[in-house]
Amino acid sequence: MEIKSKPHSTAKSLNVTEAATAFSALGSEQRLEILSALVRAGPTGLSMGTLGERSGVTGSTLTHHLKILHAAGLCDQTKQGRSIVCAAVAYEMVGGLSHYLLQHCCADAEEMNQ
Repeated sequence: MEIKSKPHSTAKSLNVTEAATAFSALGSEQRLEILSALVRAGPTGLSMGTLGERSGVTGSTLTHHLKILHAAGLCDQTKQGRSIVCAAVAYEMVGGLSHYLLQHCCADAEEMNQ
């Protein structure tokens, strides 16, 4: 029951709405801890139990936060029946957030130096 996503795959091109939704989902310390645990775990993801241990968030709180991260496109999930069995970071989306912030890096710097 492992999710296999590609680490460091090409970044998704995000529009401002998608970026704002994803950044909003990361506006919680617990969700940031969960996503960080998934990034550290790599492309196979983690079982719910292991994710809870590593992130310090368990039970229905973990399920709630994963739902928000998933809705923002930041993680993928494998379900068995009504239970989430495994979660993994959505590398393309996380890369897209970095790209969104840096795509115009220093574009105005020359104007400011004139």
